[in-house]
Amino acid sequence: MKKKLLSLLLAVSMVGTLGACGKNSTDNTAAKQKKTSKDPVQSLIDNTKGPVDLTLWCSETDQYQSVMKEITEDFKKKYSKVNFNITIGSESEANCKDDVLKDVEAAADVFVFPDDQLQGLVDAGALQSVDASYTYDPKKTNSEQTVKAASVDGKLYAYPMTASNGYFLFYDKNVFSDDDVKTMDGLLKKAGESGKTVGMEASGAWYLYSFFKGAGLDMTMNKDGSNSCNWNATDTKYKGSDVAKAVTDICKNSAFVNCKNEDAQAYALDGKMAADVNGTWASEAFKKAYGDGYAATKLPTYTVNGDQVQMASFAGYKFAGVNAYSKQTGWAMLLAEFITNQENQTKIFNATGDGPANIEAVKGASSPALDALSAQSPYSSLQRVGNAYWDPAASLGESLVEGNYSDAQKLLDDAVKGICQKAQ
Repeated sequence: MKKKLLSLLLAVSMVGTLGACGKNSTDNTAAKQKKTSKDPVQSLIDNTKGPVDLTLWCSETDQYQSVMKEITEDFKKKYSKVNFNITIGSESEANCKDDVLKDVEAAADVFVFPDDQLQGLVDAGALQSVDASYTYDPKKTNSEQTVKAASVDGKLYAYPMTASNGYFLFYDKNVFSDDDVKTMDGLLKKAGESGKTVGMEASGAWYLYSFFKGAGLDMTMNKDGSNSCNWNATDTKYKGSDVAKAVTDICKNSAFVNCKNEDAQAYALDGKMAADVNGTWASEAFKKAYGDGYAATKLPTYTVNGDQVQMASFAGYKFAGVNAYSKQTGWAMLLAEFITNQENQTKIFNATGDGPANIEAVKGASSPALDALSAQSPYSSLQRVGNAYWDPAASLGESLVEGNYSDAQKLLDDAVKGICQKAQ
């Protein structure tokens, strides 16, 4: 019934108008809609009775929590005639889809999530489609790539927010030369000579992809949510076992540290780690750690069977989605639209380093990290991964980092079997 009411409002309202759908505070009848102002925002305000309670889920990092608090306070000031209670929750973007789907009706009204979770949320009916807008058209203000990534079968289901969800190399140019950072061999050699280290979460499924994809081995998601993967191939230019050996050789180097994002930042701040594979979210920590030596570039090449092979990467975007079961659909959509407008995408960039999706905002968003991401983009692939990928790939990565396997082919066969299991 809820979605039928929303569809009715869209049908009878002017182009660009969206009626709210909260049973406690908004009258959703078409007759009431016709009597109110033609302005869609004013119409929403006129139809609101009593306080509006909204919950926003976004990244647990201090930067995101802080900037979202600022943005929501601005939202309340802008629409001061309405009494808002907006709660900001800490939600890991990596787990957002799973947490939303545990109980969609109890989940946040608005939540930030990475683009690879879109299909699963749409399939579960958890996202309200963006059928109209209040203050601007997100299809026109954001880059074509982000709009396409936020759509399913041509229908927009989320508001593009950032366009920098990928990884590259941070480094201290006081330690490494331009030539050193071109290859993993060069990085490790100079780091060892300088008493420094190079970091990467090689055991993490997200980063492990870099080595196999770079060597021409594929891992993609099928339409049914399962995966296709040939990381165990024996008839390709570089066999899966060749890549496995290359990763193990890197991890055996005393100058290499397998570490997660937060640990890498801490090691850099302690003066130990002079280079790390990471993303824009870590910009501030590395900038502080490296000072006037702060620099970033694309990922290096690495050695496979004596050849230099360019490391690949995942690329992606972050969206703001509206819960299809929100009791305040209209206000939730206006909030999501407000969070992702040009001004606030710029605020998010300034606070977090995440590059904007907005066409105009990105023109003023230049940084070493974004330049590095741009340089890496020819070697990146949009992240489209079925759920079955993550655990087997992480187990494979851990085994390669530890280097304690006796049969690389069996290890790869087992990993691929797990990665390609039928979608749940």
